[in-house]
Amino acid sequence: MEEKMLKIHCSGIENGKFHIDHTGRGADRSPELVLENLSPAAVTLAVTLEDLSHPIKNFTHWVIWNLPAADRIPGAIPAGKSTLDGAVQGVAYGLHRYAGPKPPKGRTHTYCFTVYTLDRALDLPSGARKKTFLQAAEGHILQSGSISGEFE
Repeated sequence: MEEKMLKIHCSGIENGKFHIDHTGRGADRSPELVLENLSPAAVTLAVTLEDLSHPIKNFTHWVIWNLPAADRIPGAIPAGKSTLDGAVQGVAYGLHRYAGPKPPKGRTHTYCFTVYTLDRALDLPSGARKKTFLQAAEGHILQSGSISGEFE
């Protein structure tokens, strides 16, 4: 059975632009992500945030996995290797937390959230990075969807 495409709505991106609150020049809080067409087979969710304009291809600003499957990923997820609901924040931007957009002054960069629905939890250490997460998730991804925004 083919899954419907996962659609993502982000309160922190309006008219294609990130709100300052969700950037490295503001409060640097992760925005709430609302999901549409979530597969009933989803067990966990994962999220990556990448800078598509960075000289290092798809530079990672955030990677989190083992979020409980739900149609809403809460905003302002606190820093740390794990969260209260059992999710794990891997290493991105050298940190175990959301690191919002913060391009060089005067430059506009495009950032992309990708949400993955998985058929199981992943047994990965918090020291894992996006590449290791993607390797472990291979064969377990039911759906994925993305939403992009710019920030200067």
